[in-house]
Amino acid sequence: MRVGLTYDLRDDYLAEGYSMEATAEFDRVDTIEGIEGALHELGLATDRIGNVKALVRRLSAGDRWDLVFNIAEGLLGPGREAQVPALLEAYSIPFTFSDSLVLALALHKGLTKRVVRDAGLPTPDFAEVACLEDLERVALPFPLFAKPVAEGTGKGISTASRITSREQLAEVCGKLLAEHHQTVLVETYLPGREFTVGVVGTGASAEAVAVLEVAYRAHADQIYSYHTKSHYEDLVDYHLVEDELGAACKRLAVDVWRVLGCRDGGRLDLRCDEQGRPSFIEVNPLAGLNPIISDLPILCRMAGMEYPELIRRIMISAVARYPELHALQL
Repeated sequence: MRVGLTYDLRDDYLAEGYSMEATAEFDRVDTIEGIEGALHELGLATDRIGNVKALVRRLSAGDRWDLVFNIAEGLLGPGREAQVPALLEAYSIPFTFSDSLVLALALHKGLTKRVVRDAGLPTPDFAEVACLEDLERVALPFPLFAKPVAEGTGKGISTASRITSREQLAEVCGKLLAEHHQTVLVETYLPGREFTVGVVGTGASAEAVAVLEVAYRAHADQIYSYHTKSHYEDLVDYHLVEDELGAACKRLAVDVWRVLGCRDGGRLDLRCDEQGRPSFIEVNPLAGLNPIISDLPILCRMAGMEYPELIRRIMISAVARYPELHALQL
């Protein structure tokens, strides 16, 4: 069996002149090597494809794969994470992780929260600010939290994101609109503990692997920003949460995962309200897979699941969707 690898390599975009922050979601070479090594341990041959443009060239040349292990984030547009899956769907090529619909939905935090809210699951009240005139319709009590509606890796989040006045709201939203050229999500700020939950599997077989608390050190900004994530070794401590609250976080994460139709593996971020009840913040159905520094492998490792086993579980979940691959033993 031959497995293609689709990804966005950070070094390629840095060489084109993009900034460190603009390329924050893209992968390092050791991430590709880690995935490839784990697939080789499963006895699978691999073929590095690269980004969506490379995939287009390969498909046009007639290349095909038994399955594509897709971690391509995409560069442009609100549907950028859906571009590779959409092409693979058009060519009937099996692939890992969520489909094009789910990835397009999940990247837009506001639309995702609407689906979660309509399913009766807890998420902070919110408003969307597409232009400064929309600020007049924001009727949420302070404090609030503001961030770009379709970014990841903490991009656009800073200490200024926690907002306590109308003046600050206008200032922060104006800055985010100008810098990120997209709608700003404004939601009720939850003051409680912060967690990330790793999920593996699809539908009825989905399960929460572990709940990791994000605990800020005294000298940190107390905000899970791009800066904090980039310097997590010095600013953050991670703790497994295995008590009753941890169990509640697992239930909520799996419920959201199933409602959204996410597949194979990923992460969900939760935060507690003033009563200590967890609420959904956002989902990452295309989570980072660097063996050392990405949150999903970190929490799996802390829970006793080593990296090769994580990749194997992802592959088992993906293969189960495709009858033509059922004979594969993993």
